[in-house]
Amino acid sequence: MTDIIFPPFAAELDSTVRHERLVAAAEHHGLLDVAYRTLDTPVGPLLLAATQRGLVKVAFDRQDHEAVLAALAAEISPRILNAPSRLDAVSRQLDEYFTGERRTFDVPLDFRLAHGFRLSVLEHLPEISYGHTESYAQVAAAAGSPKAVRAVGTACARNPLPVVVPCHRVVRSDGSYGQYAGGEEAKRTLLTLETA
Repeated sequence: MTDIIFPPFAAELDSTVRHERLVAAAEHHGLLDVAYRTLDTPVGPLLLAATQRGLVKVAFDRQDHEAVLAALAAEISPRILNAPSRLDAVSRQLDEYFTGERRTFDVPLDFRLAHGFRLSVLEHLPEISYGHTESYAQVAAAAGSPKAVRAVGTACARNPLPVVVPCHRVVRSDGSYGQYAGGEEAKRTLLTLETA
């Protein structure tokens, strides 16, 4: 009797090939509602998720990627797969941003996780120029509700697309950072990168 010898990593390769075939079939049949991947960055691993419409979620590691995926399954669709190719463009642009080669993002965005005034705030944020900041009060006025300063804070805290939709550029009137989904160190890193 002859022993069967498998080449190293054959089982892992087979699993990878099966996953790639599953992703391709799901895409082909329109069954992949949310694709995701992770990207290593200077502010830690980011979870990126996209629908057919565009980028729908960016999450920091401290937000618990598994919990974020579960929330996306509940809010958008349970048909979620680790399918990195749908996120190639945004991954490339984030890499360029973190190396100082890019100042704005040019990828389709899916804002379905934001509504009402929060959406108005998010639509204003890309108008804050790279390397500049605005206060919560300035953003409230720009979004059409000058007295809604606290609501701006909530909109920034719940921004489903941080970094790409730059809520890190919103600071307190005294110039201090305020709260940030990625933590104060992440906000400092992003603002330092942009002012370097």
